[in-house]
Amino acid sequence: MRVISAVFLAASLTTAVHGCTTIIAGRLATADGSVMCTHSNDGEGETDPRLVYVPAADYPPGTMRPVFWSPELYPRYVGSARNISAYAPVDGQTPLEPIGYIEQVAHTYSYMEETYGTINEHQVGIGESTCSGVFSAKALGHGGQALFSVDTLTQLAMERTNSSRAAVELMGRMAEAHGFYGQDDSFEGGAESLLVTDPHEGWIFHILSDPTKKSAIWAAQRVPDDHIGVVANAFVIRDLDPNDKANFLFSQSVYDVAQAQGWWRPDHGLLDFAGIYSDGEYAHKYYSGRRVWGVYHLLAPSLRLSPDYEEYLKSRPYPVTAKPDKKVSVADLADVHRSYYEGTQFDQTVSIAAGPFGTPDHVASGPASGSNVTGNWERTIGLWRTSDTTIVQSRSWLPNAVGGVLWYGPHAAPYTLFVPFACGMTSLPASTLGFQAKLDKGSLYWGVRYLANLVQLKRNLAVKDVVKLQQDMMTKSLNMQASVDAMAGSVGAPLDPTPIYLEHARELLAALWGATDALMFKYADGWVNEYTPQGNFKSSTVPAPDWWLRAVNYTGGPPPVPPRPHRE
Repeated sequence: MRVISAVFLAASLTTAVHGCTTIIAGRLATADGSVMCTHSNDGEGETDPRLVYVPAADYPPGTMRPVFWSPELYPRYVGSARNISAYAPVDGQTPLEPIGYIEQVAHTYSYMEETYGTINEHQVGIGESTCSGVFSAKALGHGGQALFSVDTLTQLAMERTNSSRAAVELMGRMAEAHGFYGQDDSFEGGAESLLVTDPHEGWIFHILSDPTKKSAIWAAQRVPDDHIGVVANAFVIRDLDPNDKANFLFSQSVYDVAQAQGWWRPDHGLLDFAGIYSDGEYAHKYYSGRRVWGVYHLLAPSLRLSPDYEEYLKSRPYPVTAKPDKKVSVADLADVHRSYYEGTQFDQTVSIAAGPFGTPDHVASGPASGSNVTGNWERTIGLWRTSDTTIVQSRSWLPNAVGGVLWYGPHAAPYTLFVPFACGMTSLPASTLGFQAKLDKGSLYWGVRYLANLVQLKRNLAVKDVVKLQQDMMTKSLNMQASVDAMAGSVGAPLDPTPIYLEHARELLAALWGATDALMFKYADGWVNEYTPQGNFKSSTVPAPDWWLRAVNYTGGPPPVPPRPHRE
């Protein structure tokens, strides 16, 4: 078994941490029979949060497809080669040059894309989580010889496949042939995991470079239909069964490299993929494992899994997949992505760090560079620095155009509204194009960001208003979705869901900005403000809790005014 190198460990403590949480659910594990996968895109405040529509296209024989380097930060792509108007140069931006080319196929499918491809017209869905790996590579034209990042692999899967198995096989085959590079060539971002779904099944896919830095090592495991799975910045696939072709896919390099490195022999038994090719958690202990525990704690509490363990890889503290205690819904998965471990010993809303009004978003701050203060915040599932969260829902009993739905949650999941878009839409609203550098009130991203920051005025009270808004809008969205589903089953011609979903997105945007105005009024200046129907206005204070006042030495402040001298 490998030993984690000191060099990689040191790098993990100094490299900026990104990280994403992903969840997958088989069709018998969900309340409606859909297959679902999720992805929280947890960047550092500069990750491009835009959701764009990529149209289908036809190409003549001999066409070559350009491949671009993937910066992921805004702007993730600039140019006209991909035929997406949202990526046209603005404000002096320079179009990206290709780093290579591959043969183009005759026809590519339409799909929706954030940093990664999310869902295509055949209901193939993807969620992504960056992982550590024992090998990493650099991109062609950027100091290396590998052509594909995970971003481009997901685009190819969206463009060219109509099932999750086909998507896994295509991405693996292309990476082996042309090379794979991670987010960077460091410990933290050298490898990747994807959850890949379609209306019938789902797969967990892991990939990293091989030692030549020109090819790839990959493996995939099918999720049992009645199970859920979690990947949180660390590989989870363990024992590969080469005889079970129905449930395992992999590159031959999985075995060849392990044998060449002296990490495994056939007489060792089944190869432990994560044990051999992962370099474990980065940033700190529990960075990955606690989130895996957190998801199972919420969806499968009867497992009674422990939140504590020794070294993550060696301990094997959590199953690759598990059966949930009850079948999960879109709303359930949305709520899991909002979790700060409330009600557990790791609750980030209850501590001196959370302040008198219980904000868990203190994780925005840490010690200054050069400080001798060491430590870490608990890494929660819900996170302030998320650019967007997506839930892909694929449903086999409906036409593809309405059966596949992307639930797009701009900005941080604890504050977002998940806005649905059917995969048969032929356009997306301009409200999905907001980004960090320009405050835009026509943007869903900025509506949620505005809301999230206003909540900090009195979070323990204001978050109740946000939860009410989220519940109301989720109900509204599900009702709209149900009405479209019903129409799809009753009309003779194929139904175009575009106008209905666009109008719904407009209504949610209006509700979002209406909520920000209401919160601004209600909690302005830290008061709780009320204006009654009778025309009366009242501002009241909210007392700080006794435990917090004692903790911050309120009791050691200036004493009361001394008694005045008695006067005759």
